[in-house]
Amino acid sequence: MNICVFLSAADLDDRYTVPAREFAELLGRGGHTLVWGGSESGLMKVVADGVQESGGRLVGVSVDFLAAKARTNADEMVIAKDLAERKALLLEKSDAIVIMVGGTGTLDEATEILELKKHGKHTKPVVLLNTAGFYDGLRQQFQRMEDEGFLPVPLTELVFFAKDGVGALAHLEESAGLQ
Repeated sequence: MNICVFLSAADLDDRYTVPAREFAELLGRGGHTLVWGGSESGLMKVVADGVQESGGRLVGVSVDFLAAKARTNADEMVIAKDLAERKALLLEKSDAIVIMVGGTGTLDEATEILELKKHGKHTKPVVLLNTAGFYDGLRQQFQRMEDEGFLPVPLTELVFFAKDGVGALAHLEESAGLQ
């Protein structure tokens, strides 16, 4: 399965890097392909290293202004002209999406993917990997949106919240009929 992972390119502490590495190793050992932003820095590098070292493939989609930071030994690397094209290519090349910890770029990617799903532009499973409770506040906000009528689709049809990588991957494989 081609699994797109949205995540930070920042250097982060062990409470985020250790679970990210564990999830990456699960992907690689499972024979999955990582589809990601292509960066050779921060958490993006941690996940790419873990997938590659565990036998998985790497498909990167970088963007023109970040091309100098793109991983050179990915199985495939595409350079998009801008962030909008990058997001479209990431979605196109993936069978499922996992949202890991990140900043405004990750949040932008997550909300666009969920908005597209809400409008039926894709039906791919989306998992929010809630490492160390990072997305507790966002989950609460989404629940409020659903409770108060802002979501025309049940929240459970838009996104699955996973506490750890094992739960995230199990949900994706179940959604794809691999279990």
